[in-house]
Amino acid sequence: MKKKYSILSLFTGCGGLDLGFLGGFTFLNKEYKKHNFDIAWANDIDANACHTFSKNFHHGIVCGDIRDIIKNNQMGMFDSPLPENVDIVVGGFPCQDFSHAGKRRGFEAKRGTLYQSMGEIIKKTKPKLFLAENVKGLLTMNDGGAIEQIIKDFGELGYNVSYKLFLTADFEVPQKRERVVIIGTKKDILPEFIFPKPVLNEKNWITLEKAIGDLENIKEGEFANHFWSKAKKNKGQGNNAVSKDQPGPTMRAEHHGNIEFHWNEKRRLSAREAARIQSFPDDFIFYPSTSSAYKQIGNAVPPVFGWHLAEAIEIFLNTNLG
Repeated sequence: MKKKYSILSLFTGCGGLDLGFLGGFTFLNKEYKKHNFDIAWANDIDANACHTFSKNFHHGIVCGDIRDIIKNNQMGMFDSPLPENVDIVVGGFPCQDFSHAGKRRGFEAKRGTLYQSMGEIIKKTKPKLFLAENVKGLLTMNDGGAIEQIIKDFGELGYNVSYKLFLTADFEVPQKRERVVIIGTKKDILPEFIFPKPVLNEKNWITLEKAIGDLENIKEGEFANHFWSKAKKNKGQGNNAVSKDQPGPTMRAEHHGNIEFHWNEKRRLSAREAARIQSFPDDFIFYPSTSSAYKQIGNAVPPVFGWHLAEAIEIFLNTNLG
């Protein structure tokens, strides 16, 4: 029987990466098989995302600031005790301050150093492997100094650390989302991780017509989360119509109602359409509102992309740990 690996999930959000690691879901009529991973502990600061997570997973989530949780843990105030040991730590530490779209303050911002909390968790739980996900902007932050510092800090904890920029459209996600994935493997037991190769290319990417075409004429509210922003057209991000013969643009978390228009230009994309573009299965329901759903969807790691990473990680661990 294959070994089960335990996961500690940080900056979990609604659970896109967690769903990818667990597997056992269907997206666009394709089955993504179950993996041998279990969630041991999960945390996020956003109450709405925690609500969505707890409704969709058979697992609780600790809602609160990870820095406070670490502090309480150190002081013996065990409201939500952290596990002593886990096999894997995963987390997309908040990226707004590293993003090209943000003010690019990086380490000067309070959120810019949340990766250090991830480092503290790794130091405490000594996982065999960790995975961190972030925006493309991280690579050019501080003229490349940010990624160098992060790699150095994680490496000093005793890990082989490597990173790669991915385009999610290459991994069966109908979206041209670029993300940096950082993976560390424990030096004394594992070699450096080999990242998975793309499974699709520009010639066979999943188009929006294939991904969301069936929802175009379904009335608002007649499908789970099929509600859309009524924000009027104005200037700036999110006021263009998507192309049906291409994957979608990056689904953003902070669009303030300015999510892109449907290709028919009659309305904006619905939250369910945004969820499909992010590769969430239709039985994954977002709570409690459409504006909150957009935010949770935009913040998430696309589950199908997460699944491909998890598949490569499971094979890597089984191969190297025997």
